[in-house]
Amino acid sequence: MPPPAVQSRTGAPQNIKRPHAGLAKPKGQAPEQFLVPTIIAFYIFAFTNILAALYVPIQDCDEVFNYWEPTHYLNRGYGLQTWEYSPEYSIRSWLYIVIHAILGKFGSFFSSTKTFEFYFLRVLLAGSCALCESRFFAVISRNLNPRIGIMFMVIMTTSPGMFHASAAYLPSSFSMYTVMLGTTAFMDWRGGPKTAPGMMWFGIGAIIGWPFAGALIAPFIAEEILFASITGQAFESARRFLDGTVRCLLVLALQIAIDTFFYHKVLVVPWRIVSYNILGGSGRGPQIFGTEPWDFYIRNLFLNFNVWFLLALSAGPLLGLQYIFRAHTATKLTLMRSFVFVTPFYMWLFIFSAQAHKEERFMYPAYPFIGLNASMALHNVLSYLGSSDPKKLVGKIPAQVKFFLVSLSLILAIEAGVLRTIGIVSAYRAPLQIYSTLQQPGVAKPNDVVCLGKEWYRFPSSYFLPNGLRAKFIRSEFDGLLPGEFNEAQIGFGFFAGTWLIPPGMNDENIPDPGKYIDVRHCSFLVDSHFPGSSPSNLEPNYILDTQTWEELQCSSFLDVSQTSTLGRILWLPNYSIIPERHRRKWGRYCLLRRK
Repeated sequence: MPPPAVQSRTGAPQNIKRPHAGLAKPKGQAPEQFLVPTIIAFYIFAFTNILAALYVPIQDCDEVFNYWEPTHYLNRGYGLQTWEYSPEYSIRSWLYIVIHAILGKFGSFFSSTKTFEFYFLRVLLAGSCALCESRFFAVISRNLNPRIGIMFMVIMTTSPGMFHASAAYLPSSFSMYTVMLGTTAFMDWRGGPKTAPGMMWFGIGAIIGWPFAGALIAPFIAEEILFASITGQAFESARRFLDGTVRCLLVLALQIAIDTFFYHKVLVVPWRIVSYNILGGSGRGPQIFGTEPWDFYIRNLFLNFNVWFLLALSAGPLLGLQYIFRAHTATKLTLMRSFVFVTPFYMWLFIFSAQAHKEERFMYPAYPFIGLNASMALHNVLSYLGSSDPKKLVGKIPAQVKFFLVSLSLILAIEAGVLRTIGIVSAYRAPLQIYSTLQQPGVAKPNDVVCLGKEWYRFPSSYFLPNGLRAKFIRSEFDGLLPGEFNEAQIGFGFFAGTWLIPPGMNDENIPDPGKYIDVRHCSFLVDSHFPGSSPSNLEPNYILDTQTWEELQCSSFLDVSQTSTLGRILWLPNYSIIPERHRRKWGRYCLLRRK
């Protein structure tokens, strides 16, 4: 444990002074000790993240069509293209894709199959996330309290939300990584303020990843300005701000250069993203893709973090109560820094709850702050429950009873998270499984077509199709704009012509384009699902039941959400006789069909 002079009951540093240079340890002070060594924490983070990389289903079709498919185009020469990558609109940066395409290309050195390349890149993302988590864990343990660090690790490794986000190929996940690194820099005052590195990491996340994630730096910048005004270090603070700004501008210059190469015109993609989403105008902007009620994120975060989310919400009020009733346990500086640390989560939740268009991935950059807030709140609760003062009610409760209640609560929270994670993997993993048969010799021929109808949004990417097979769309009840294909022109068009040649039939108003469809008679293979609780339509017939035209090549079970109870949808439940029939999970079939 760190020496008492460094730690407080709140978990924040006690005798901190704004450092001018390095901080030397007093003579005789014991070296800092972590209850869990950082390398062990990394192994634990990496283990759970790699499990996610190997098993978690893709939850957002944007991940496939906006990131996996452009990567497939760069590495394999063809792929599906969304309107965002049309040079007319160009609201996606190629720098983010290039970085991952280079990393993914290394996977082809170990295996010629594209599926291996897919999982290779996913594992690299999982490892990158684990590195960022372990760095964040280390600074939490060192600067707050080792117990808070352990709680943070438990929350991050057992929550379904992190299981989804850790290996997702999404800018919001990338921003989550850099947010952890940026926050680590701002929290770590050893050797002096690290404002410039902190700004750099937040800037990398906002520029290369997702521009809106840059808002999370606001509390740390406010803290820097406040301390500069209190300590009279305005010049030093300005120098650090300038250093951080220059670093961010260098990253932006690299992005502009890469995007200029691919789009054949100079543009600033982060600004274009912000402009479209905020200044899009009538008939444009994110709201045309769907809206959700104000409490969407509250419900979603409770499902993905259960009691940890409630604790995260309580972190601020608990600090306020401590300031009012237990001010003697910490200095004002300690409490102020603690408020800075818990503020980003509240700010992020408020900003995005106020937006009409909501998606689960928009919360990813704030996931580390959920873990931080919840672990700080739990630490405060445990500190209060640990009181043995007989004058207080909590002090009269036997220690064994308190230990039992706390242990039971933590075990139930962890178990709920694990059961939900298992439930999601077992219920929705079929789209990652049914394409393996196509890899067998003689099953597919060059120029065969795999058709996607009502299941288009669950397509896991062209990485799951052998070379020569193309994914095409047939009509379904969906009435929005589907992806087209990158232009594959080569001779006379230079490198990657599909990135700068304007594709036909694109628009930014989600208006469907008939040119994106082919007739089902041209399909060699077809992906379809059948659920006993659903009814067919003219545009979405039960192809699986049309045994005269199609044969089942490979099928997997897929949860029938219309027939499964709420409890069965939320958690994994075994199909045991002790489980009431109304709560048992009901299943449909998800199949790859071949034309007879």
